[in-house]
Amino acid sequence: MRFTEALLTAALPVVMEVKVRSGSGEPLLGDRDPVGFAAECERAGAPCLSVVTGRWFGGTPALLREVSRGTALPLLRKDFIVRESDLDDSAAWGADAVLITPGVLPSGVLGGLVEGALRRGLTPFVEVTSAAQVDAVPHAGECVLAVNNKDIGDRERGPADLDRSRRLLAALRSAGTPCPVSASGLDDPAAAAALLAAGYAALLVGSGVLRAGARRWAADLRAARGSAGAALEAKPGRIPGGFEPGR
Repeated sequence: MRFTEALLTAALPVVMEVKVRSGSGEPLLGDRDPVGFAAECERAGAPCLSVVTGRWFGGTPALLREVSRGTALPLLRKDFIVRESDLDDSAAWGADAVLITPGVLPSGVLGGLVEGALRRGLTPFVEVTSAAQVDAVPHAGECVLAVNNKDIGDRERGPADLDRSRRLLAALRSAGTPCPVSASGLDDPAAAAALLAAGYAALLVGSGVLRAGARRWAADLRAARGSAGAALEAKPGRIPGGFEPGR
């Protein structure tokens, strides 16, 4: 699908996010025009964008519609998708992918949402926090599987657990997703670079990009990836920051 292909072929495999505020209420977008910020992300090299329509983060459907009219990049709608009508709305508002969060769904709903998204040509971007959730995802080979490094139980207000991404990478690969993603809490470009070096195909970065600016964050990530590559040549089999390939 267009969203997945864009990530897998990008020189900078980062989904940058348009988000009004953090879960704790910190203003992030501020007085910046959403379409203008989306254009900044595209100039910085982002192959895809995430648009947060969830009310916890100050989002609205209008935000997605506005950004979709102003960019040709594939768009992920980030919200709690819980019924098939949400999929219809997402497609109508310009989304190419939809966030599906098993942790908030009633039993038996996940499969229908994944299959419904695929029928509509939407990429299921399934956000997981445990190996059990990974195992429960149907059609994983047609999905983006993303580890959420934060806790949605506290509206993502707490610190990120980047080690969760390390622990779950093998499970994501075994499930068959072509595009394992580490998402949320990636404020530090060096830590983000380490996750890419460890084997993640892509990242989703929201607050860090909004705080630093897309061009600055992207430049810092490129520099960190160069440093990580040099360190790997010096110490084969070991990733800076404690990550090891295949583990």
